[in-house]
Amino acid sequence: MCAKRHGTGSQPWVNIISSFSAYPSQGNLPGNTGVQAITITSSASRGIALILLSLALVTGFSTAAKVTANEFNLPVLGDASSGVISLQQEYELGRAWLKAFRSRVETLDDPEIQVYLEQLLYDLAEHSSLENPRLELVVINNPTMNAFAVPGGVVGTHTGLFRYAESEDQLASVLAHELGHLSQRHFSRRVSNQRASSIGTMAGLLAGIILAATVGGDAGMAAITTTQAMAMDSALRYSRQNEQEADRVGIETLYQSGRDPKAVSEMFEQMLATTRFTGQRPPEFLLTHPLTENRVSDARNRINNYPAKNYQQSPQYALMRARALIHLDRTPQHSINRFSNELNGESLSRTAASYGLALALSRAGKHARAWQTLQPLLQEEPTNLTLQLAAVQLEMASEKYEQALARIIGLQPLHKKNYALQRAKAEVLLKSRDYNGSQQVLDALSRQRSEDPAVWYQLAEVSGLAGDIVSVHQARAEYFIHIGVFDQARKQLTYAKKLVGNNYQQNAILDQRLRDVAVMEEKTKNL
Repeated sequence: MCAKRHGTGSQPWVNIISSFSAYPSQGNLPGNTGVQAITITSSASRGIALILLSLALVTGFSTAAKVTANEFNLPVLGDASSGVISLQQEYELGRAWLKAFRSRVETLDDPEIQVYLEQLLYDLAEHSSLENPRLELVVINNPTMNAFAVPGGVVGTHTGLFRYAESEDQLASVLAHELGHLSQRHFSRRVSNQRASSIGTMAGLLAGIILAATVGGDAGMAAITTTQAMAMDSALRYSRQNEQEADRVGIETLYQSGRDPKAVSEMFEQMLATTRFTGQRPPEFLLTHPLTENRVSDARNRINNYPAKNYQQSPQYALMRARALIHLDRTPQHSINRFSNELNGESLSRTAASYGLALALSRAGKHARAWQTLQPLLQEEPTNLTLQLAAVQLEMASEKYEQALARIIGLQPLHKKNYALQRAKAEVLLKSRDYNGSQQVLDALSRQRSEDPAVWYQLAEVSGLAGDIVSVHQARAEYFIHIGVFDQARKQLTYAKKLVGNNYQQNAILDQRLRDVAVMEEKTKNL
């Protein structure tokens, strides 16, 4: 799987491109309605998108811990006396934000990295003080060191974090910090603290976060600084308090989850080293999460209170780091050089370096060398799913579809609902021209991961090749719903209604979904 742009990531609020070509060599999908460029023209949609996206600036590197509001003399949030939004309002706000975000920012379509980070996030959440367990992770293929949290349980991370975190615990310290922002409900408290702020202030903050997510932190911070100098000064003062608090609960979450709390200070050191390396410009993460001396000192003092012990390191982290680095590298040859140098010198894991080299060689079309590199790893760890999926990818690249499918079927008893394995199966069936079989796999996945636009996107393509045009329009509609383009979702559902004719059951399903879209759009406007 590779990085896929679900949004435009170019000019703000203009076009969302969705060609829905079937498979690169197959031309357009059967029943293609000719919808190519979709323009967001509603001023209400643009306005709410601006406000929603600006929330990413409010929170960031966060985690939750066994700390109550009373320990920090905080009000109970979401009740009549606190005067701030409720947990349900936060949830709806966060999901509306996520739809707008996905329409604008490139996300990574790599099921293996997605599953790995989701499992890590969920494990941390189980050991946090987060009240609402409904979480959604979005991964952005961006080389910068950055992460953020949005009210309602949305957590985002850049693949660039893998470049800097040297262990799973260090990466987990960032996610734990983000959960801390969510568990302490920093957005709600900030709303209460800044009720006098204008929409213009929020929109200005938003403009910066969009630029930071799409073209880099320098341009984003320039936009914020130019339009919001005084407001930003106040916001940073407030956010420093939030950052220190999120650090405290994040450290506790790491410890409660069986991870090394010292990873927090290690990650701080990585950030400071990056700052020294790049001169005066700090990593993107620190632009919205300032690393003050007091914050570092407070965190280190707290870490010293935890008992010293040896912590096991996860070998899976090194494998996922190799995948992330390949996505970030400019060319396959760049990746080949990287992992070859690691094998000839120092590396976090020689297994991961060989794994990365095998993937990079395959991407460069050097499949025989890739097999030579991967085979010893498979012999050493025959039950490792990540290595087995690499073998599946190599078999597909070599057009050995029967072997790839047999390997997947052999893995299924132990990994029945694994997202990455099911996506690989759908891809193998697609490439072997079993379009109906691929559609069945993706249809099951769409029920398992109904909020995932990547699944709906693939289902639309495969349904077209299978000749199921009603499902093409239904899957397209769901894709548009999950990136917040409601007018196009309505069009796709309307096209589907024309095709089902007098089928009462299908008409009822489509009519209900049209009503759902109207409700979602109205809620978004009211937010």
